[in-house]
This record gives sequence, C-alpha cells and structure tokens, in this order.
Amino acid sequence: MVPEEVMKAIFPLLEGVDLASCMVVCKQWRDIARDDYFWKCLCAKRWPSINKRPNPPTVNYYKLYQSFYKRQRRKTLLPPRISFEDLEFFIDIWAENRLLFSEVVPGSVLQQGVKIPPPGVCEMLKYHLDGPEFKMTLPVEPRITVSSNQTATVSVSVLAGRKDSNKVARIINKSTFDYIDQSSYRALAFDYLDISPAYPFLSGIRAWISLLFMGDGNDGAMDVFGIQMDFCDVANTKEEVLWLLDMLDWK
Repeated sequence: MVPEEVMKAIFPLLEGVDLASCMVVCKQWRDIARDDYFWKCLCAKRWPSINKRPNPPTVNYYKLYQSFYKRQRRKTLLPPRISFEDLEFFIDIWAENRLLFSEVVPGSVLQQGVKIPPPGVCEMLKYHLDGPEFKMTLPVEPRITVSSNQTATVSVSVLAGRKDSNKVARIINKSTFDYIDQSSYRALAFDYLDISPAYPFLSGIRAWISLLFMGDGNDGAMDVFGIQMDFCDVANTKEEVLWLLDMLDWK
C-alpha cells in the first residue's frame, strides 16, 4: 500500500489523463485524486488566468478540467423539424434564352438519388456519387445536351417549397456553370443561401449544384444524365441538410 503522503506529493505532478487513470485504481486513490487542489493545479497550467479568481467559475476545478481540457465529441442533432416529404424543389436550367430543363421535383425523389449510375460513367464520378456526404441527386430523363464550350452561358435557378406552410425559399438564383471538373465529369455552379433574419450570425453558406455528364462527345457536347445539389461546405448528413433548409428565409 502506497502511503497517502507519497501519493499527495506525486499526484500534483501528473497530467490530467494520468490523474484520471489513478482514480480507477482503487477507492483510496480515487478519494485522494478527487482533491480539487490537484485539479486546480492542472487548470492553472492550462488556463493560468483562472486562478486569478477566488473561486472556480463552475462547480469545481475537476468539473472545469473535465469539461474543457479537450475538444468535445460532436453531439447528435435533434430530429429536424421538417422532412423531405414536406419539401418540393423547382429547378430551371437555361442556355441563354433557351429553356433546357424545368421540373417540380418532390423532396422524396431528390433524396433517393441515383442508385445505379448509367453505363459509361467514369470511375471518379462513381466514387463521388458513392461518397459518405449527403447529396441530393436527380436522374435526368430524357437526358439533356450541353456544349462544353458554352457552360458559362448555362444558368440554373432553384426554389424550394414547403407543403406544411405553402412558403417558398430561394436556394440558387441564375447561377452559371462556369467551372467544369474534367476529372469527375461535373459542371458546377453555386449561390449563397438566403438565411432567415432569425439566424443573424449565419452567412456565406453556399449551395452547390452540378450537372453530371458522360464523357465529351466528338463535337464537345456533354450528355447530362443527372443533376446534383449539396451543401457540403457545412452540411454532410441528411439531418444537417434538413436543419439548414429549415433556416432559410421562407416567404
């Protein structure tokens, strides 16, 4: 049995993880290691200004160190207040003044995505479609053709509608597909979301939309088989996307 005086001399020299490990050795070690003086010493090493107050800014120094000594694990989101069954999306794609695509897409359809890519899709695009980030993908049937030399003149607008309140929010407003990722056969456009004034500190969040296409033909035409939308700058799961959509400026 290690004398108590020896432990009280050693414990202040330990790091937090080691001191916490001592607490599970036996009841004697746990009772000694719980002494708030040891945890006050650890807090003083990490946050010296804490000791300038006569009392800890929380219940005790042990709780303070336990709460903030390392980054907390990501907490599970509460269930979102809307579902994809509550939503529909109005997608319009133009090539200058010519309408290429115009559909009202139920949220449930956009959520399902492309389960099986058509034959001929490149491996990089397959990898992108199978990635863990939540993406909303719509198969395009019949397919549309876009000239790879004129994507900067092709624009897209997306509105979202809520069936539960009959309100509409803007997601993308006349953004052009001015970037082509040749490695994964995607033409990309984006716009910044209009967030509700109820969330004044949220800004600069982008909505991305992509045209998914097969390899360029001999005439430089892109055979578009899918349209994909995501918010992967900030939202990577279905629940995160729904929470983000709920925070839009619905009118």
